[in-house]
Amino acid sequence: MEMIMLIILSLLIPAICGEFIARGANLRHQSPGETLCSQLIEPAGYPCTEHTIQTKDGYLLALQRVSSRNGNIRLQRGPPVLLQHGLFMAGDAWFLDSPEQSLGYILADEGFDIWVGNVRGTFWSYGHVSLSDKDKEFWDWSWQELALFDLSEMIQHIYSTANSKVFVVGHSQGTLMSLAALTQPNIVEMVEAAALLCPISYLEHISAPFVLRMVGLHLDQMVLAMGIHQLNFRSKVLINLLDSMCDGLIECDDLLTSITVIRQGTFSQYDYGILKNLKLYGQVKPPAFDLSLIPKSLPLWMGYGGYDALADVTDVEHTLKELQSKPELLYLENYGHLDFLISVQGKKDVFKHMIRFFRSLGKSSS
Repeated sequence: MEMIMLIILSLLIPAICGEFIARGANLRHQSPGETLCSQLIEPAGYPCTEHTIQTKDGYLLALQRVSSRNGNIRLQRGPPVLLQHGLFMAGDAWFLDSPEQSLGYILADEGFDIWVGNVRGTFWSYGHVSLSDKDKEFWDWSWQELALFDLSEMIQHIYSTANSKVFVVGHSQGTLMSLAALTQPNIVEMVEAAALLCPISYLEHISAPFVLRMVGLHLDQMVLAMGIHQLNFRSKVLINLLDSMCDGLIECDDLLTSITVIRQGTFSQYDYGILKNLKLYGQVKPPAFDLSLIPKSLPLWMGYGGYDALADVTDVEHTLKELQSKPELLYLENYGHLDFLISVQGKKDVFKHMIRFFRSLGKSSS
Protein backbone atom coordinates (compact mmCIF):
# COMPACT_ATOMS: atom_id res chain seq x y z
CA MET A 1 0.00 0.00 0.00
CA GLU A 2 2.86 2.40 0.84
CA MET A 3 4.41 1.77 -2.59
CA ILE A 4 1.08 2.45 -4.33
CA MET A 5 0.68 5.71 -2.40
CA LEU A 6 4.23 6.67 -3.33
CA ILE A 7 3.50 6.16 -7.03
CA ILE A 8 0.26 8.14 -6.77
CA LEU A 9 2.13 10.99 -5.09
CA SER A 10 4.74 10.93 -7.84
CA LEU A 11 1.93 11.53 -10.31
CA LEU A 12 0.28 14.28 -8.34
CA ILE A 13 3.18 16.15 -6.73
CA PRO A 14 4.21 17.79 -10.03
CA ALA A 15 0.76 19.36 -10.19
CA ILE A 16 0.72 20.37 -6.54
CA CYS A 17 4.19 21.86 -6.78
CA GLY A 18 3.65 23.59 -10.09
CA GLU A 19 6.39 21.49 -11.65
CA PHE A 20 4.24 20.77 -14.67
CA ILE A 21 4.45 24.43 -15.72
CA ALA A 22 6.34 24.66 -18.96
CA ARG A 23 10.06 25.39 -18.94
CA GLY A 24 10.15 27.60 -22.03
CA ALA A 25 13.04 27.66 -24.45
CA ASN A 26 14.34 30.85 -22.84
CA LEU A 27 13.49 29.85 -19.25
CA ARG A 28 14.08 26.13 -19.00
CA HIS A 29 15.37 25.70 -15.45
CA GLN A 30 16.95 22.24 -15.73
CA SER A 31 20.23 21.96 -17.59
CA PRO A 32 20.11 20.99 -21.29
CA GLY A 33 21.27 17.48 -20.39
CA GLU A 34 18.35 16.88 -18.04
CA THR A 35 15.90 15.24 -20.40
CA LEU A 36 13.36 12.50 -19.91
CA CYS A 37 15.66 10.16 -21.80
CA SER A 38 18.71 10.92 -19.65
CA GLN A 39 16.91 11.18 -16.32
CA LEU A 40 14.59 8.18 -16.41
CA ILE A 41 14.54 5.99 -19.50
CA GLU A 42 18.23 5.48 -20.31
CA PRO A 43 19.16 4.73 -16.68
CA ALA A 44 16.67 1.85 -16.88
CA GLY A 45 18.69 0.44 -19.78
CA TYR A 46 16.51 1.48 -22.71
CA PRO A 47 17.84 3.26 -25.84
CA CYS A 48 16.15 6.65 -26.08
CA THR A 49 16.43 9.70 -28.32
CA GLU A 50 14.95 13.18 -27.91
CA HIS A 51 12.95 14.90 -30.65
CA THR A 52 11.63 18.48 -30.69
CA ILE A 53 8.65 19.52 -32.80
CA GLN A 54 6.97 22.89 -33.27
CA THR A 55 3.21 23.39 -33.37
CA LYS A 56 1.38 25.75 -35.72
CA ASP A 57 1.10 28.29 -32.91
CA GLY A 58 4.77 28.16 -31.93
CA TYR A 59 4.95 25.74 -28.98
CA LEU A 60 8.01 23.50 -28.78
CA LEU A 61 7.12 19.97 -27.72
CA ALA A 62 9.36 17.10 -26.68
CA LEU A 63 8.96 13.59 -28.06
CA GLN A 64 11.06 10.69 -26.85
CA ARG A 65 11.66 7.59 -28.99
CA VAL A 66 12.28 4.41 -27.00
CA SER A 67 13.15 0.84 -27.99
CA SER A 68 13.79 -2.44 -26.23
CA ARG A 69 16.73 -3.00 -23.89
CA ASN A 70 17.83 -5.67 -26.38
CA GLY A 71 17.18 -3.60 -29.48
CA ASN A 72 18.43 -0.66 -31.45
CA ILE A 73 16.29 2.34 -32.39
CA ARG A 74 17.58 2.34 -35.96
CA LEU A 75 16.79 -1.35 -36.35
CA GLN A 76 13.37 -1.14 -34.69
CA ARG A 77 10.97 -3.30 -36.69
CA GLY A 78 7.74 -2.82 -34.78
CA PRO A 79 5.02 -0.32 -35.63
CA PRO A 80 5.14 3.11 -33.97
CA VAL A 81 3.09 3.65 -30.82
CA LEU A 82 2.43 7.14 -29.42
CA LEU A 83 1.80 7.28 -25.67
CA GLN A 84 -0.23 10.37 -24.72
CA HIS A 85 -0.41 11.28 -21.04
CA GLY A 86 -3.27 12.87 -19.10
CA LEU A 87 -3.77 16.22 -17.42
CA PHE A 88 -1.13 17.38 -14.87
CA MET A 89 1.10 14.56 -16.08
CA ALA A 90 3.86 14.27 -18.65
CA GLY A 91 5.62 11.57 -20.61
CA ASP A 92 7.20 10.07 -17.51
CA ALA A 93 3.74 8.86 -16.44
CA TRP A 94 4.31 5.77 -18.63
CA PHE A 95 7.56 4.83 -16.86
CA LEU A 96 6.84 5.31 -13.16
CA ASP A 97 7.07 1.67 -12.16
CA SER A 98 9.64 -1.03 -12.88
CA PRO A 99 10.38 -2.07 -16.47
CA GLU A 100 8.31 -5.20 -15.82
CA GLN A 101 5.25 -3.16 -14.79
CA SER A 102 5.34 0.14 -16.75
CA LEU A 103 3.47 0.23 -20.06
CA GLY A 104 6.18 2.25 -21.83
CA TYR A 105 8.88 -0.30 -21.04
CA ILE A 106 6.61 -3.28 -21.65
CA LEU A 107 5.61 -2.13 -25.14
CA ALA A 108 9.25 -1.39 -26.01
CA ASP A 109 10.30 -4.90 -24.93
CA GLU A 110 7.44 -6.30 -27.01
CA GLY A 111 9.12 -4.84 -30.08
CA PHE A 112 7.04 -1.71 -30.63
CA ASP A 113 8.59 1.58 -31.72
CA ILE A 114 7.64 3.73 -28.73
CA TRP A 115 7.13 7.49 -28.95
CA VAL A 116 6.35 9.45 -25.79
CA GLY A 117 4.29 12.63 -26.11
CA ASN A 118 4.63 15.73 -23.91
CA VAL A 119 2.09 18.50 -24.56
CA ARG A 120 2.62 22.23 -24.07
CA GLY A 121 2.80 23.39 -20.48
CA THR A 122 4.51 20.23 -19.21
CA PHE A 123 7.91 19.81 -17.61
CA TRP A 124 9.66 17.98 -20.43
CA SER A 125 8.54 20.25 -23.26
CA TYR A 126 10.42 23.37 -24.31
CA GLY A 127 8.15 26.37 -24.08
CA HIS A 128 7.50 28.61 -27.07
CA VAL A 129 9.49 30.16 -29.89
CA SER A 130 8.77 33.70 -28.70
CA LEU A 131 6.63 33.66 -25.53
CA SER A 132 7.71 33.28 -21.92
CA ASP A 133 5.60 31.30 -19.47
CA LYS A 134 5.12 34.61 -17.67
CA ASP A 135 3.17 35.94 -20.65
CA LYS A 136 -0.60 35.70 -20.49
CA GLU A 137 -0.64 34.63 -24.14
CA PHE A 138 1.51 31.59 -23.34
CA TRP A 139 -1.40 30.09 -21.40
CA ASP A 140 -4.17 31.11 -23.79
CA TRP A 141 -5.18 27.62 -24.92
CA SER A 142 -7.41 24.75 -23.93
CA TRP A 143 -7.42 20.97 -24.44
CA GLN A 144 -8.80 21.72 -27.92
CA GLU A 145 -5.38 23.04 -28.99
CA LEU A 146 -3.76 20.02 -27.35
CA ALA A 147 -5.84 17.77 -29.61
CA LEU A 148 -5.82 19.68 -32.89
CA PHE A 149 -2.33 21.20 -32.68
CA ASP A 150 -0.12 19.23 -30.27
CA LEU A 151 -1.39 15.70 -30.86
CA SER A 152 -1.77 16.36 -34.58
CA GLU A 153 1.84 17.54 -34.87
CA MET A 154 3.12 14.55 -32.88
CA ILE A 155 1.28 12.06 -35.07
CA GLN A 156 2.49 13.83 -38.23
CA HIS A 157 6.12 13.73 -37.05
CA ILE A 158 5.97 10.05 -36.11
CA TYR A 159 4.16 9.13 -39.31
CA SER A 160 6.81 10.90 -41.40
CA THR A 161 9.79 9.62 -39.42
CA ALA A 162 8.70 6.00 -39.10
CA ASN A 163 7.04 5.92 -42.53
CA SER A 164 4.14 4.07 -40.99
CA LYS A 165 0.70 4.69 -39.57
CA VAL A 166 0.65 5.20 -35.79
CA PHE A 167 -0.94 3.31 -32.92
CA VAL A 168 -2.21 5.92 -30.44
CA VAL A 169 -2.50 5.13 -26.72
CA GLY A 170 -4.09 7.68 -24.41
CA HIS A 171 -4.98 7.89 -20.74
CA SER A 172 -7.57 10.27 -19.25
CA GLN A 173 -7.17 13.65 -20.99
CA GLY A 174 -5.03 11.82 -23.53
CA THR A 175 -8.20 9.99 -24.59
CA LEU A 176 -10.16 13.25 -24.75
CA MET A 177 -7.52 14.65 -27.08
CA SER A 178 -7.45 11.46 -29.13
CA LEU A 179 -11.21 11.25 -29.65
CA ALA A 180 -11.34 14.88 -30.77
CA ALA A 181 -8.34 14.50 -33.07
CA LEU A 182 -9.71 11.32 -34.66
CA THR A 183 -12.77 13.22 -35.90
CA GLN A 184 -10.43 15.14 -38.21
CA PRO A 185 -9.80 13.41 -41.59
CA ASN A 186 -6.27 14.82 -41.96
CA ILE A 187 -5.26 13.29 -38.61
CA VAL A 188 -7.10 9.97 -38.61
CA GLU A 189 -5.62 8.99 -41.98
CA MET A 190 -2.22 8.69 -40.23
CA VAL A 191 -3.55 6.48 -37.40
CA GLU A 192 -3.58 2.68 -37.55
CA ALA A 193 -5.63 2.16 -34.36
CA ALA A 194 -6.22 3.69 -30.93
CA ALA A 195 -6.23 2.22 -27.41
CA LEU A 196 -7.93 4.42 -24.83
CA LEU A 197 -7.49 3.96 -21.08
CA CYS A 198 -10.29 5.56 -19.02
CA PRO A 199 -11.87 7.23 -22.09
CA ILE A 200 -13.24 10.72 -21.45
CA SER A 201 -15.53 12.75 -23.68
CA TYR A 202 -18.87 13.23 -21.94
CA LEU A 203 -18.57 14.05 -18.25
CA GLU A 204 -22.16 14.31 -17.07
CA HIS A 205 -21.83 11.67 -14.36
CA ILE A 206 -18.44 12.50 -12.89
CA SER A 207 -18.38 11.83 -9.14
CA ALA A 208 -14.90 12.93 -8.03
CA PRO A 209 -15.72 15.25 -5.07
CA PHE A 210 -12.92 17.79 -5.47
CA VAL A 211 -13.57 18.25 -9.19
CA LEU A 212 -17.29 18.67 -8.57
CA ARG A 213 -16.64 21.31 -5.93
CA MET A 214 -14.38 23.24 -8.32
CA VAL A 215 -17.05 23.03 -10.99
CA GLY A 216 -19.74 24.28 -8.64
CA LEU A 217 -17.61 27.22 -7.55
CA HIS A 218 -16.58 28.06 -11.14
CA LEU A 219 -12.96 27.91 -9.96
CA ASP A 220 -11.68 28.18 -13.53
CA GLN A 221 -13.43 31.52 -13.99
CA MET A 222 -12.34 32.73 -10.54
CA VAL A 223 -8.69 31.98 -11.27
CA LEU A 224 -8.75 33.83 -14.61
CA ALA A 225 -10.62 36.76 -13.08
CA MET A 226 -7.79 37.08 -10.54
CA GLY A 227 -5.29 37.30 -13.40
CA ILE A 228 -3.70 33.92 -12.73
CA HIS A 229 -2.82 32.49 -16.13
CA GLN A 230 -0.64 29.59 -15.12
CA LEU A 231 -1.77 26.98 -12.64
CA ASN A 232 1.10 27.29 -10.17
CA PHE A 233 0.22 25.56 -6.93
CA ARG A 234 3.12 27.22 -5.16
CA SER A 235 1.10 30.42 -5.40
CA LYS A 236 -0.24 31.50 -2.01
CA VAL A 237 -3.38 32.78 -3.69
CA LEU A 238 -4.18 29.40 -5.20
CA ILE A 239 -3.13 27.51 -2.08
CA ASN A 240 -5.54 29.56 0.01
CA LEU A 241 -8.27 29.13 -2.58
CA LEU A 242 -7.82 25.39 -2.67
CA ASP A 243 -7.52 25.15 1.12
CA SER A 244 -10.92 26.76 1.42
CA MET A 245 -12.32 23.92 -0.70
CA CYS A 246 -10.32 21.03 0.74
CA ASP A 247 -11.91 21.00 4.17
CA GLY A 248 -10.77 17.52 5.14
CA LEU A 249 -14.07 15.97 4.13
CA ILE A 250 -13.13 15.37 0.49
CA GLU A 251 -10.12 14.12 -1.43
CA CYS A 252 -8.21 16.79 -3.34
CA ASP A 253 -6.23 14.32 -5.43
CA ASP A 254 -8.87 14.13 -8.15
CA LEU A 255 -7.86 17.27 -10.04
CA LEU A 256 -7.37 15.45 -13.33
CA THR A 257 -9.70 16.92 -15.94
CA SER A 258 -11.23 20.03 -17.46
CA ILE A 259 -13.67 22.00 -15.30
CA THR A 260 -15.44 23.71 -18.16
CA VAL A 261 -16.13 20.49 -20.05
CA ILE A 262 -17.50 18.91 -16.86
CA ARG A 263 -19.85 21.81 -16.16
CA GLN A 264 -21.30 21.76 -19.63
CA GLY A 265 -21.56 17.98 -19.81
CA THR A 266 -20.87 18.10 -23.55
CA PHE A 267 -18.06 17.13 -25.91
CA SER A 268 -17.75 20.45 -27.66
CA GLN A 269 -15.13 22.83 -28.90
CA TYR A 270 -14.01 25.59 -26.56
CA ASP A 271 -16.66 28.07 -25.45
CA TYR A 272 -15.23 31.58 -25.89
CA GLY A 273 -18.50 33.33 -25.09
CA ILE A 274 -21.23 34.50 -27.44
CA LEU A 275 -19.35 37.20 -29.36
CA LYS A 276 -16.16 35.26 -30.00
CA ASN A 277 -18.13 32.09 -30.71
CA LEU A 278 -20.02 33.96 -33.42
CA LYS A 279 -16.75 35.22 -34.87
CA LEU A 280 -14.93 31.89 -34.81
CA TYR A 281 -17.71 29.35 -35.24
CA GLY A 282 -20.51 31.39 -36.80
CA GLN A 283 -22.89 30.35 -34.03
CA VAL A 284 -23.71 31.27 -30.43
CA LYS A 285 -22.63 27.96 -28.90
CA PRO A 286 -19.47 26.08 -29.81
CA PRO A 287 -19.98 23.14 -32.17
CA ALA A 288 -19.69 19.63 -30.80
CA PHE A 289 -17.01 17.19 -31.82
CA ASP A 290 -18.99 14.64 -33.81
CA LEU A 291 -17.74 11.21 -32.74
CA SER A 292 -19.63 9.62 -35.62
CA LEU A 293 -16.97 11.16 -37.89
CA ILE A 294 -14.40 8.72 -36.52
CA PRO A 295 -14.24 6.15 -39.34
CA LYS A 296 -15.98 2.86 -38.71
CA SER A 297 -12.92 1.16 -40.18
CA LEU A 298 -10.59 2.53 -37.46
CA PRO A 299 -9.91 -0.19 -34.86
CA LEU A 300 -10.54 1.02 -31.31
CA TRP A 301 -9.83 -0.57 -27.93
CA MET A 302 -11.04 0.85 -24.62
CA GLY A 303 -10.31 -0.04 -21.02
CA TYR A 304 -12.48 1.36 -18.23
CA GLY A 305 -13.32 0.58 -14.60
CA GLY A 306 -16.19 0.42 -12.16
CA TYR A 307 -14.40 2.52 -9.54
CA ASP A 308 -13.46 5.38 -11.86
CA ALA A 309 -14.86 8.65 -10.47
CA LEU A 310 -13.74 10.57 -13.58
CA ALA A 311 -14.45 8.30 -16.55
CA ASP A 312 -17.82 7.15 -15.23
CA VAL A 313 -19.26 3.97 -16.75
CA THR A 314 -22.45 5.78 -17.82
CA ASP A 315 -20.43 8.45 -19.63
CA VAL A 316 -18.27 5.81 -21.33
CA GLU A 317 -21.46 4.12 -22.54
CA HIS A 318 -22.63 7.50 -23.90
CA THR A 319 -19.39 7.78 -25.84
CA LEU A 320 -19.81 4.27 -27.25
CA LYS A 321 -23.29 5.10 -28.53
CA GLU A 322 -21.90 8.05 -30.51
CA LEU A 323 -19.32 5.96 -32.34
CA GLN A 324 -19.94 4.22 -35.65
CA SER A 325 -17.69 1.33 -34.75
CA LYS A 326 -17.89 -1.13 -31.89
CA PRO A 327 -14.60 -0.87 -29.98
CA GLU A 328 -13.06 -3.88 -28.28
CA LEU A 329 -13.80 -3.33 -24.59
CA LEU A 330 -12.08 -4.27 -21.34
CA TYR A 331 -14.15 -3.57 -18.23
CA LEU A 332 -12.60 -4.08 -14.80
CA GLU A 333 -15.07 -3.63 -11.97
CA ASN A 334 -12.44 -3.00 -9.27
CA TYR A 335 -10.28 -0.52 -11.24
CA GLY A 336 -10.18 3.24 -10.67
CA HIS A 337 -8.79 6.05 -12.83
CA LEU A 338 -5.09 5.65 -11.98
CA ASP A 339 -5.18 1.87 -11.71
CA PHE A 340 -5.06 1.61 -15.50
CA LEU A 341 -1.73 3.43 -15.40
CA ILE A 342 0.05 2.27 -12.25
CA SER A 343 -1.61 -0.84 -10.86
CA VAL A 344 0.92 -3.52 -9.92
CA GLN A 345 -1.42 -5.95 -11.67
CA GLY A 346 -1.68 -3.75 -14.77
CA LYS A 347 0.43 -5.98 -17.03
CA LYS A 348 -1.80 -8.99 -16.41
CA ASP A 349 -5.12 -7.17 -16.10
CA VAL A 350 -4.76 -4.51 -18.81
CA PHE A 351 -1.60 -4.30 -20.87
CA LYS A 352 -1.59 -7.89 -22.20
CA HIS A 353 -5.08 -7.30 -23.62
CA MET A 354 -3.95 -4.09 -25.32
CA ILE A 355 -0.92 -5.83 -26.82
CA ARG A 356 -3.11 -8.68 -28.06
CA PHE A 357 -5.36 -6.10 -29.72
CA PHE A 358 -2.40 -4.47 -31.48
CA ARG A 359 -1.02 -7.82 -32.61
CA SER A 360 -4.41 -8.90 -33.95
CA LEU A 361 -4.11 -6.11 -36.52
CA GLY A 362 -1.19 -7.94 -38.11
CA LYS A 363 1.42 -5.16 -37.99
CA SER A 364 3.28 -5.98 -34.78
CA SER A 365 6.70 -7.54 -34.68
CA SER A 366 7.56 -10.32 -32.30
